[in-house]
Amino acid sequence: MDFKSLSKLYKDELLNNVMPFWLNKSQDKEYGGYYTCLDRTGNVFDTDKFVWLQGREVWMFSMLCNKLEKNPEWLKCAVQGGEFLKKFGHDGNYNWYFSLTREGKPIIEPYNIFSYTFATMAFGQLSKATGNQEYADIARKTFDIILSKVNNPKGKWDKSYPGTRSLKNFALPMILCNLALEIEHLLDKDFLNKTIDTCIHEVMDVFYRPELGLIVENLTMDNKLSDTFEGRLLNPGHAIEAMWFIMDLGERLKRPQLIEKAAGIAVKMVEYGWDKQYGGIFYFLDRKGHPTQQLEWDQKLWWVHVETLISMLKGYQLTGSKDCLKWFEIIHEYTWGHFKDKENPEWYGYLNRRGEVLLPLKGGKWKGCFHVPRGLYQCWKTMEKIK
Repeated sequence: MDFKSLSKLYKDELLNNVMPFWLNKSQDKEYGGYYTCLDRTGNVFDTDKFVWLQGREVWMFSMLCNKLEKNPEWLKCAVQGGEFLKKFGHDGNYNWYFSLTREGKPIIEPYNIFSYTFATMAFGQLSKATGNQEYADIARKTFDIILSKVNNPKGKWDKSYPGTRSLKNFALPMILCNLALEIEHLLDKDFLNKTIDTCIHEVMDVFYRPELGLIVENLTMDNKLSDTFEGRLLNPGHAIEAMWFIMDLGERLKRPQLIEKAAGIAVKMVEYGWDKQYGGIFYFLDRKGHPTQQLEWDQKLWWVHVETLISMLKGYQLTGSKDCLKWFEIIHEYTWGHFKDKENPEWYGYLNRRGEVLLPLKGGKWKGCFHVPRGLYQCWKTMEKIK
């Protein structure tokens, strides 16, 4: 593969297509924050503001300011989004709402831990980009709340009856792997290392099941497999994304065996999740092959494929794995062939099983300024390291 020209492709797509789309189309110049419900050409079709996606967009523009250049337009965009979130995104005690009206009035209560994680990421990067201590304090306070909720992330909004079938979910330890590094500059070193060790253990020794060779989404509280809908659930994209977080940690900690193990698991999850009939990676699967409860199980989603590109590329760059390289080539062809809109900026998010566009939106309730640009950035920068 010619990584030099491929690296240019990813860089150009990020800087000349995807970021200008969000910069020009998503900012609410009247009330602040961002519109994320954007149709194929970038027109706003709904004005609700989702705290996950507000935080992710603040993070994205701040991160690019920190890693690439202090572009004044990017910085202004990040700061106005951060100010909107600071003012309206939480209840005054940094309990972050799920969604807001255009003006910033809360619609849905703070039931979701990921509103907190993306707020932490946003203000962590924004504090770096601006040097503003207030943003650093918001990130740290929110992170402390996340840690206090680790054992009960849904709190009083947990719908399950206590004691009958308590399960723990893969998403939280997975995201903490990434989050700890995001706000490393705000954390005590010993505390950071302890958090990282705990996350690596949960992901690689608990949710990864050597007897299956797979990562499961839910386990019982005593770390056993559960033969239930939730307990059989696999989300290949989730597991594959987590593996590049682990590879980043392995590189930082100088643990080559951890990197090898993560790259190997990522390959197994792609092989397991790949649709042999139509191509692309399934959204959800049942580890015993039973029907899933998720009716959208066979859709092909943008983030799953973009995260797989990152993991395969990092796996190849760090270990030289031929399997990672082979799968990178396959996923690259599928992703650029199906998700990229050839006529308008930004990428599609939702395809049906056959790979046809299911929803022509460029942003909505779950898709915003995050996976596509972050993936393009990560792939571009990883390719630059490949000799």
